[in-house]
Amino acid sequence: MRQATRIATALTVTLLAGCATSAPSSTSAAAPRVEVPSVAHPQGETPQWWYRSGAARAASNGAMAGKARNVILFLGDGMSLTTVAAARILEGQRKGSSGEENALSWEGFPATALSKTYNTDSQTPDSAGTMTAIMTGVKSHMGAIGVSAGTRDDCADSLNKGLLTWLQLADSAGMATGIVTTARLTHATPAATYARTPERNWENDADLPESAKTAGCTDIAQQLLTDARFGRGPLVALGGGRSEFQPATERDPEYDDKVGLRLDGRDLVAEWKQAHPGGVYVWNTEELEAAKDAPALLGLFEPDHMQFDHDRNRTPKGEPSLAELTATAINTLSSRPEGFALMIEGGRIDHANHNGNAFRALDETIALSDAVRTAVQTAPPDTLIIVTADHSHSLNFVGYPVRGNPILGKVRGLGGEDGDRTQYARDQTGMTYTTLSYANGPGYPGASNTQPQGPKHTPHEPSDVQPSTGRPDLTNVDTEAPDYLQESMIPLKSETHGGDDVGIWATGPGSQSFHGTVEQNTIYHLIVQATPKLRERLCVAGTCDANGVPVELPVSKTFEVE
Repeated sequence: MRQATRIATALTVTLLAGCATSAPSSTSAAAPRVEVPSVAHPQGETPQWWYRSGAARAASNGAMAGKARNVILFLGDGMSLTTVAAARILEGQRKGSSGEENALSWEGFPATALSKTYNTDSQTPDSAGTMTAIMTGVKSHMGAIGVSAGTRDDCADSLNKGLLTWLQLADSAGMATGIVTTARLTHATPAATYARTPERNWENDADLPESAKTAGCTDIAQQLLTDARFGRGPLVALGGGRSEFQPATERDPEYDDKVGLRLDGRDLVAEWKQAHPGGVYVWNTEELEAAKDAPALLGLFEPDHMQFDHDRNRTPKGEPSLAELTATAINTLSSRPEGFALMIEGGRIDHANHNGNAFRALDETIALSDAVRTAVQTAPPDTLIIVTADHSHSLNFVGYPVRGNPILGKVRGLGGEDGDRTQYARDQTGMTYTTLSYANGPGYPGASNTQPQGPKHTPHEPSDVQPSTGRPDLTNVDTEAPDYLQESMIPLKSETHGGDDVGIWATGPGSQSFHGTVEQNTIYHLIVQATPKLRERLCVAGTCDANGVPVELPVSKTFEVE
């Protein structure tokens, strides 16, 4: 409590000092310059170098002029630019137009940029390392959650590499915080907002090796409870993953054939309730609606990931949409007078792409667009809203389909720019083909141990695949069906991520600093520098330079409450 009082006093002094300076304007001084040492790549890329280089880029982009009171980051997991473009068209076609002229909710935002997504050890990244970069300002290894680069399965090595996320920083600064996802709350993207582990798969105690337990690591689900060490912890946590929080002796409230996964006997939901007097735990839409004005809210809507929106149970006892989760989170957090920071993930875009199922990947992207629209309509006007992705996928958008051709359909035209646009295009063997395809994945047409030679449908996770004897005849195949799997060139059980850049879209105070092509860890710095309470809290901890730019890697222990 004494430390909290000291921090509040220091923040007040800093705020008053900030008010005494002239406000940024078109005629104000140039953006502050941050010197960054040259290093050899990749061996010279220390956590401090990543942090300082990201701070330098954000400052040069003008982020220090930002005056955001609240921050909402929307993360479309695996939402490649191809996924965005195809979803835009599908949404437009569902509305009855040709589709190409349509725009998803964030495509009207005034600021855009591109993000370079590689991990420290991989050209093509995963969700753990990428979200760690976005949340902490430091790039890390594939599989890393909230720790700087090291060895993926080495708990002991990771213990002194913990990083402070901007959600934890917001909590330390007195802001209200929240996490929303359609994946498990313990999955890589949401976990990177609050947890620290070198291995993303250590989601519950049964997943944690004995060697890691002995060395001092704890599972991700348990860390959601202990995140209150920076203040109050997340006041809103909504997503899937009930089983990660419940003991194996407890039967699931929704499915009679399912029980919890924890072997330590702990009921983390009960522990959360005890730690949040007045807080409400919910697991269906009806309960969520009844608890919308609760001071703290934990929602676990499935034992595993939440259902795809297309398959979602829309009854009162079923699952809420991502837009409904977004509205609830904003309602709860915006009622606090101190401002808020919120991360919202459309997590199942990624899963549908991994399945090689473009229908659900695009449908989930449209659901994310609905959620962003809800935020724009309901969030306070002094809110910085950002939409981005953690990584790309191998989805292709190719051929010469006629304008308005169904985006999930077969290409019409003779395969060339000057062909007959009223007929199906055909490859050199005479077969039709779709506009969308995957470079790799389970849509490979060869016979597998679960499905015969020819077109594939979801679910398809083969353990054995035979070489294809040729492309399938799609003439009479409904490629627009929800379960159809687009063809892939390379047979894999699960389609892979892509290494290409992803988009960033922003609106609200501070959004003008989102421009150019930036390293992914720069997103953290753009957020922190554009939000006075965040950067001032870092300055109180002594991490800022003479211009007030946070440039030194913060020591997270400094931000913990006594």
